[in-house]
Amino acid sequence: MTEDDTSTRPTITENSEVTIHYEIRLPDDRVVDSTFDGEPVTVRLGAGAFAPRLEEALIGLPLGEHTRILLTPEYAFGQPDPGNVHRMPRGQFPEDMTLEPQRVIEFDLPNGEAVPGTVKAVTDESVTVDFNHPLAGHNIQFIVQVLGIDEQAAAEAGETPPGATT
Repeated sequence: MTEDDTSTRPTITENSEVTIHYEIRLPDDRVVDSTFDGEPVTVRLGAGAFAPRLEEALIGLPLGEHTRILLTPEYAFGQPDPGNVHRMPRGQFPEDMTLEPQRVIEFDLPNGEAVPGTVKAVTDESVTVDFNHPLAGHNIQFIVQVLGIDEQAAAEAGETPPGATT
């Protein structure tokens, strides 16, 4: 098998558990998130660890692949939705909380989940908070190195791993 022969290497499927290094960069090469200087991550596709479109970009990549995937906002974190920007009464925030534009605050939802919001504006009466993903509206570079693919996880989900016979 040559180094370029990917046909016999396991590939990522929609339910794979994968171990990868990844990096997310903006078009100006600013690194937003990266694991390359630390430990790789192991994630099960479909479990919500990555945005669905990022997971879709991983499907079909073979073990050992190191690639850069360029994604438009529609295929990454979407376009900002003006309906996700809310003006909230200042009284809903603790008096001692420092509120300034670009500060990210975690808000608890009634179901127990937490969601981040970015402060956009502050007045004596209100605070404008943007609940869009911070990378919404941005083209991104998704750099990934596939270190491991757990074919058993896919088999348990009812998939036949590529190259296997039934």
